[in-house]
Amino acid sequence: MTATPFRPFETHLDQPQALDLLREATAGADDGELFIERRKSEMLSLDDGRIKTASFDASEGFGLRAVRGETAGYAHATTIDEHALRRAVSTARLAVGDGGGVMADAPAGTNRKLYSDDDPMLQATFPAKIDVLREIDAFARALDPRVVQVSASIGASHQEVVILRPEGTLVTDTRPMSRINISVIVEQNGKRESGGMGGGGRLGLIGLIGRDHWEPIVREALRIALVNLDAEPAPAGVMDVVLGPGWPGILLHEAIGHGLEGDFNRKGSSAFAGLMGQQIAAKGVTVLDDGTIPDRRGSITVDDEGTPSAKNVLIEDGVLVGYMQDRQNARLMGVAPTGNGRRESFAHTPMPRMTNTYMLAGDASPESLVSELKDGIYAVGFGGGQVDITNGKFVFSCTEAYRVKNGVIGAPVKGATLIGDGATALQRIRGIGNDLALDPGIGNCGKAGQWVPVGVGQPSLLIGGLTVGGAAA
Repeated sequence: MTATPFRPFETHLDQPQALDLLREATAGADDGELFIERRKSEMLSLDDGRIKTASFDASEGFGLRAVRGETAGYAHATTIDEHALRRAVSTARLAVGDGGGVMADAPAGTNRKLYSDDDPMLQATFPAKIDVLREIDAFARALDPRVVQVSASIGASHQEVVILRPEGTLVTDTRPMSRINISVIVEQNGKRESGGMGGGGRLGLIGLIGRDHWEPIVREALRIALVNLDAEPAPAGVMDVVLGPGWPGILLHEAIGHGLEGDFNRKGSSAFAGLMGQQIAAKGVTVLDDGTIPDRRGSITVDDEGTPSAKNVLIEDGVLVGYMQDRQNARLMGVAPTGNGRRESFAHTPMPRMTNTYMLAGDASPESLVSELKDGIYAVGFGGGQVDITNGKFVFSCTEAYRVKNGVIGAPVKGATLIGDGATALQRIRGIGNDLALDPGIGNCGKAGQWVPVGVGQPSLLIGGLTVGGAAA
């Protein structure tokens, strides 16, 4: 099965005329572009043996931007034609005023391609996807008689973007995305607990819905639920904590990553503003944002301004060495763009955003890190959290955690929350594991009302003196 490629300058607009209008909008500006997008997405979900959601969405449109200094004029429309573009020009020009700007250089080109152009939604029929969801439900219930409810979802999207710049550069990218999520609820002696797991990335749906892929996900979701059946109330107090590898990197993403985005630092609102070149983390801590990993959920061949993605070092051996930048903030800060200009859709302006953010491995075994805990918590899984960018303070809930005494992992605990601030937590890292892992491909990141897919990762970490919220010990 195939789909007709998105070629808006063959079907919607005359390219030379569109370029003339873009140049009219950006005359005297510092930067700008015409961003054209077509996106399709679907979501199928089964809950308790019945199909709960079966949705399909399709949209297309353009966004026209003109940037002058710190101001950006932006207009967007769901109709891609000359009339809509002409109206957008007059709106975008409001930011340029009398002009006087110097147009920034075009992004460098790239021949790299990090993922397939294929539409994942066309790789399986609707009935086949429904059958997979029903198979998941039946398999989970057969695994353990304590399973009382199963929820499973399959989602996929296909985004095609075309970016035209005032100097005439044309950049295109076609971005697939697939994801599967499974959760189970178990009951024993009147007590219910849940567990969930998922996976995905910029890859075909056919691989995700194969039994060899979803069966381990079901087993892991069930394992987490059963662990929580035996969980005791979490202790409360200041204690040392070992974070597991992979998905716990969401704490790194939220508590530290956002604070290293260029706009927050240019405006001085980040806890890390003005600290470039300074030791902000323990020795051995190296943090990267890398949009170049093939097929990963947060990866992008080019960002939404046309800049190729990059492997950017943010913290090196504890020293702050870089921020994530879009074109506007990079220009205002006198540095190069880093390929982190991202937007949710054509209806949104780009801003500095993370891609795949992770910490490099150290040389300690995970077992040795846990053995150092005299009375602490081993946190393996995380749920939701909240972060204040201005001071880095965070609160995260644990979905799977264990009490550790004298280096021995004991009973699982529930209701544990980790409380602290990113800057202090970085300084209190006392051990870095040799087991770096990336998350399974389930992350979304929100900023200023926009959502984009991201990836996280880290090795096991020993952090001293975090506040653990829970029941009284």
